[in-house]
Amino acid sequence: MRSRIRRSRLSFIVGSNYTISRIAFCPLDGDKSEPSAADGANINNFKESSIIQDFNSENDDFFGITPPLPTTNDFSAASYSIIALLVVSVLDLYQKFDEAELAGHWHWRKLVHRRNVPRLALIGTYWYSSILSSLSLIPGQWSQTLARHTNFTLFVAFATYAYRDIWPLATFTQQPIDDVGRTLIWVEISLLAFSAIFVPLFVPRQYVPADPTSPMPVPNPEQTASIFSLAAYTFLDPVIFEAYRVSHLSHEKLPPLCDTDYSKKLTSDSAPYLDPFHGAKKDRHLFWRLVHVLGWEYLGMAMSIIAMVFASFASPVAVNRILNFLEQDDPDVDIRPWFWILWLFMGPALVSLTFQWYIFLGTRALVRTEAILTQLVFDHSLRIRFKAEAGGEGKSAAPSGSTTPNIQIEDESTERSAEGSTSTDAGTVIGHTASITEQNTNTVIGRETVKGKVKQDSVKGLAPAAQKKKDNLVGKINTLVTVDVDNIANAKDFLMVIIQVPLEFILACAFLYVVLGWSALVGVGSIFLLIPVPGYLAGLLQGINEKKMEKTDARVEAVTQAISVLRMIKLFGWENKIKKQLDVAREEELTYLMKDKVVSLANDLINYLIPTITMLITYSCFTMIAKQPLTPSIIFSSMAVFDVVRTVLYRTSWIFSMTMRGKVSLERISKFLNESELLDNYSEETCTEISIQTVPEDKSNIVGFNNATFSWSKDVDSGVLTPSSRSFRLRIADTVEFKQGTLNLIVGPTGSGKTSILMALLGEMHFLPSSVDSWFNLPREGGVAYAAQESWVQNETIRDNILFGSPYEEDRYKKVIRQCALESDLKLFNAGDKTEVGEKGLTLSGGQKARVTLARAVYSSASIVLLDDILAALDVHTAKHIVQECLMGDLLHDRTILLVTHNVALCSPIADHFVAIGIDGLAREISDISELLGKDKQLAEEVEKQEEELEIEKEVIDMLKQDVKESEGKLILAEELAEGHVSWKSIKLYLKGLGGSAPVAFVAVWLMGRFLVEVSTMFSVWYLGYWGTQYEGHDPRDVSTAHYLSIYSALLLFCVLVYGAENLFYNLGTQRASRSINSQLVHSLLNSTLRWLDETPASRMITRCTQDMAAIDIQLTWCLNGLVSLLVGMVVKLSGPVFYTPIFILPGIFIAVVGSYIGNIYLKAQMSVKREQSNARSPMLAHFGAAIAGLVSIRAYGSQKPLRNESLKRIDHFTKVSRMSYNLNRWIGIRIDFLGASFTTALATYLVVTRKINAANTGFSLNMSLEFCAFILYLVRSYNDFEVQANSLERVQAYLEIDHEPEPTKAGKPPAAWPKSGELKVERLSARYSPTGPRVLNDLSFYVKSGERVGIVGRTGSGKSSLTLSLLRCILTEGSVFLDGIETSKINLDALRSNITIIPQMPELLSGSLRRNLDPFEQHDDATLNDALRASGLFALQSQMDEGQLTLDSDVASGGNNLSVGQRQILALARAIVRNSKLLILDEATSAIDHKTDTIIQSTLRNEMSADTTVLTIAHRLQTIMDADKIMVLDKGRIVEFDTPQELLQKKSGQFKALVDGSGDKKALYATVEQKNKANL
Repeated sequence: MRSRIRRSRLSFIVGSNYTISRIAFCPLDGDKSEPSAADGANINNFKESSIIQDFNSENDDFFGITPPLPTTNDFSAASYSIIALLVVSVLDLYQKFDEAELAGHWHWRKLVHRRNVPRLALIGTYWYSSILSSLSLIPGQWSQTLARHTNFTLFVAFATYAYRDIWPLATFTQQPIDDVGRTLIWVEISLLAFSAIFVPLFVPRQYVPADPTSPMPVPNPEQTASIFSLAAYTFLDPVIFEAYRVSHLSHEKLPPLCDTDYSKKLTSDSAPYLDPFHGAKKDRHLFWRLVHVLGWEYLGMAMSIIAMVFASFASPVAVNRILNFLEQDDPDVDIRPWFWILWLFMGPALVSLTFQWYIFLGTRALVRTEAILTQLVFDHSLRIRFKAEAGGEGKSAAPSGSTTPNIQIEDESTERSAEGSTSTDAGTVIGHTASITEQNTNTVIGRETVKGKVKQDSVKGLAPAAQKKKDNLVGKINTLVTVDVDNIANAKDFLMVIIQVPLEFILACAFLYVVLGWSALVGVGSIFLLIPVPGYLAGLLQGINEKKMEKTDARVEAVTQAISVLRMIKLFGWENKIKKQLDVAREEELTYLMKDKVVSLANDLINYLIPTITMLITYSCFTMIAKQPLTPSIIFSSMAVFDVVRTVLYRTSWIFSMTMRGKVSLERISKFLNESELLDNYSEETCTEISIQTVPEDKSNIVGFNNATFSWSKDVDSGVLTPSSRSFRLRIADTVEFKQGTLNLIVGPTGSGKTSILMALLGEMHFLPSSVDSWFNLPREGGVAYAAQESWVQNETIRDNILFGSPYEEDRYKKVIRQCALESDLKLFNAGDKTEVGEKGLTLSGGQKARVTLARAVYSSASIVLLDDILAALDVHTAKHIVQECLMGDLLHDRTILLVTHNVALCSPIADHFVAIGIDGLAREISDISELLGKDKQLAEEVEKQEEELEIEKEVIDMLKQDVKESEGKLILAEELAEGHVSWKSIKLYLKGLGGSAPVAFVAVWLMGRFLVEVSTMFSVWYLGYWGTQYEGHDPRDVSTAHYLSIYSALLLFCVLVYGAENLFYNLGTQRASRSINSQLVHSLLNSTLRWLDETPASRMITRCTQDMAAIDIQLTWCLNGLVSLLVGMVVKLSGPVFYTPIFILPGIFIAVVGSYIGNIYLKAQMSVKREQSNARSPMLAHFGAAIAGLVSIRAYGSQKPLRNESLKRIDHFTKVSRMSYNLNRWIGIRIDFLGASFTTALATYLVVTRKINAANTGFSLNMSLEFCAFILYLVRSYNDFEVQANSLERVQAYLEIDHEPEPTKAGKPPAAWPKSGELKVERLSARYSPTGPRVLNDLSFYVKSGERVGIVGRTGSGKSSLTLSLLRCILTEGSVFLDGIETSKINLDALRSNITIIPQMPELLSGSLRRNLDPFEQHDDATLNDALRASGLFALQSQMDEGQLTLDSDVASGGNNLSVGQRQILALARAIVRNSKLLILDEATSAIDHKTDTIIQSTLRNEMSADTTVLTIAHRLQTIMDADKIMVLDKGRIVEFDTPQELLQKKSGQFKALVDGSGDKKALYATVEQKNKANL
């Protein structure tokens, strides 16, 4: 009977649960088909569970392999364990029954006896849990809820057992409530632990798609990782070990981005709270709206901080209790020591888990914030109006109506700092001038030149102050997404100031009060008295930083300027003088850098001393006043808490600073979102599209205006402004309609507002209805194409820029290439139209970019094409080709073309309709261009100049050779990406810089100082414990407190002094290294060869001198100091425990080896991901910058959506690698922390069990052990940071090993008076550009008398430019060149070049004043400079100008880009007059020089130069050299003719005669020669 009852009870229980489980796993309604996607998602990706399968196995990882789905016969682990619990509980209950009582008279009432109620309750709990567990396996919306409820129920049951039966085992006074002697109790507890803890921790989580309609094919492992895998970051193991196996882990091998982090989802979810256009409340601060969007992250971070703070006090409490146990011979304690030893492990483990989880959530919030705000700024930028205005000094300058909205980009450098690591963007340049310089240095590459009139006119309407200080909206937008978004993201730790700092401080005070009594309150009070000191130092440090940044900006500007005109510097022999200027700027920067380091050191010492002084005051009061014994348990536990206080002080200052920067940036972005002026398509009140106008139905297909007025802004003039200072307005008094299907010409004088007509049609200007019938219309049904005057290209291939998203049609594409004169340009690139144009069109000249922009418009299928002065950036020859082949070509036939141009003479013959705009902004239709020319004298003068240029173009015998670097489609030379660890050569460079002439001695002294710091610090801790031992067996009043306190204070003071001296010594060395390395780098660049300069972009050189030097100055300094300090500290800290416990040398070495191995694995992965992160950030920001720069074009084409999608795509790519980089830090952190905690726990266990040393030495060993373990993680991370920053050192090292020109020598100094004349003798001169390259000059021999003028002519490639370079020894030469009787090959290069002046075709000018350009080294007075300007003809050229005249104080833009080519050549000529060189080389300009300017230049060369000055002129027009003394004709690097013009013209088969006879101005050229001969007679 009894056996039947037992079997029936068990079969009922087991059978019921088995049935439920079978039902849960079987297909419903007999459906035996494959699971659906939704069902599969519920049970997918059980990879990480050791129960299901091994996540880390090589056969199953996240690289595209989906694990098999469970079959219908599978049981969940939870169901199995719960069934087992039921069985065990029933068996245990049955064993409790008294056998005698049950024999023969079984009754169910015996089962419900009072003593069996807990057991019955547990059985009911298990039954309930088994039902919930089974139901949770049924796919549905309640599945997860039921599973969580089951886990919670079982955990409560386990907690009950733990309190009843496990906790009493950790005490001396309590006993387990249940009979723990029975085996079934422990089986039940084990099963319960497995069900309630192990299964929830290790079973993978269900993948829940962010968008249920499109789940990810392969989810990110993070989304399906179990709780344990998330906490231990084991889901990153495949990435870590894959990176360890390969040399570089590319981003393709990283797991896909979580769909919850897709920028498209983030922006759509956040838009209602952040974007005013989507209904975000403007009256609510942006901070609170961001917190709402990222609420769950910040809530999790807050909870993690609270848990971390409480867990951080576990170690001090455990140390106190362990030492208290060891201090007593007969311990009277309640809790067993093994519990506190376990707590020594659990405390740091919990701190690590919570801190890493806080950082995990924080970096996720950081990356999401970056994605949301970047896209938010981008989206809002698509709606705002770009005002074509430039701000001056406190007032706005009147903008030119024809000015295109200013879209130059000013890049600002940022340093990203996230959770202690620095990410460097190799493509970003510190300083706001770098990107501008990069653009300017590539403005003219090829035969096109920027037309002088355009540049001159663009400056005409703006005052110098307005030119100098532009209100650049695009620059501000780019600053928002680089600087401000980073500041906001990095301010994520504000919760630490709000929660952690006060909570830690309160708990520290409470702990110290419990341990030290009221003495602790006195010590804490001293903190508040000393707080103003670091506050004062922080203010002082801020002031020094501001000054340092000013000096840094000044140096960056100087370096940028020097590199942008480096070719000119070399040609003039200015290398040494420029280097001295740069050294002065560098020295000023280093002065403030040293001040910053000294004050920072003082601040560190103060922050160290405050807790130390607090500790001394507390111990003094405790021992001397309270007369209490300072036992080891009090000493070492309180020291740990004082360290917490010290950390609080350190943390508060920098987090508060970062938070304030984030607050300011938040307000800047908020202001941009709420106060930016939107286009008329968007209402500022409701942020919805509104209708501005009503176009008559019969005019719906017409392009035109009626009674309309437009302004650049909605701001209304106050009425007090003068007419000249009021904002420009475009006015259409009547109706202006453009003719469909033909070419419509928009003409008017410069500055009248021609461009504004196109801007008004595109909706870029603010529409002001003049009457009820006012309207304007631009039909967009057939598409609109637009080519801006400021050419806009994307960082894509040439073909992609032309297609711009349109499908590729080969025949049409080839026609576009031919009609836009791009065929010859594409042949210059090895990759043809697959060549990448680079950021801001780096690889293209200004004319090439203009023609690519035109080709984009022509290739499009748009029925309306708007062209804004597309001929301005082209030379006359190319402009004629565009007009004849493109504008008159078949591709633009029957399309409505609106062409804004100043080149009326060239375009008016092919136009069918004209719209004229006056200087007052009034636009009207005209029937004939002659009508307008008769009324507008200014426009008539411009047309006359254009006709003159067309005539001049006929005389050109040679075009400037395209100076395009050959490439394989990529940018000029691909920058090498270092792989592996930093090289010893680079380390040696820095060490030599640190030590100067004695690097070994410096390193030895520095390491000795560091070692002394660590040893003295360790000894002070030991001495404090030794002081505590004096109270053992002695009355506290018998211990000489003053004696021990004074010695301890002296030890601490010694530590501070040694630390300060050692850091000061190191800082002096870093100053020496910064000075030395920068000097070597500048010297290397200034002495590089011209060939190397041709192959290396200026932006890359600027990056070395700015970003990389900044990293060497600051980040590398910190990283190396931290790395050495940690390494020495680890060795010293380990020696403490080993000294008392020698056996622990082996575990210590084992821990160090294992830590190093794990660290090496981590570093391999992190370095790869860091490089990918840097590579991902640059394209993201570059796309943003390029899109913002071309917003007008983008909106014209209606391409906002594709550009937005591309932005989202690049943000996602950056987010993926950024999150991986941050998570890898979590992976290493958690492992090193647990490794260290294990070592400390093992040491504590050994010391407590053996009790071989006293409590003081045990506390000392544990203290050193804790610090040793903490150092392991910091060492690994510090080494990682050092490797990252040392990349800058390697890049600088590479630039020290480039090809250099010969260094000056004493023997190479010429006589002081050399040269006295311009006599030039050349014998068998040959030249080549590289040692293995072909000869470009072959055995040239000629003689030029002093004072002669020689013209040099020849077709392209004949060697004209090579001859000038060889005379200056800029290329490799053979043979002899004698100047004034001295062979130039024996003279130092700087001496040679400083005595020869060359005026290139496109002269380079320095930014600054005109005076600085004439006399950069301040060697002459103003009278001399004005005489030179007068002699050069500048004043004669400006005689008829009413305003805008150039003076010595006039501002010159970088490269002289605000001046015409003619003005630049005249200034270069004036500079030559100031230099008074005996040999002058002039390379004529091919275009943009009118006859008046050209006549002035030639007159100066004839009359103003000294009689003994020899002039060599490379002629592109015969007219300018026909009166020369001699003519040299070159062909294929050889002299074919060299004689007087008269003699050469008499040679019937001579090449020069053929050139003259073939000219369109033959008679005038012969007349010039005859006139020259008569003058000589």
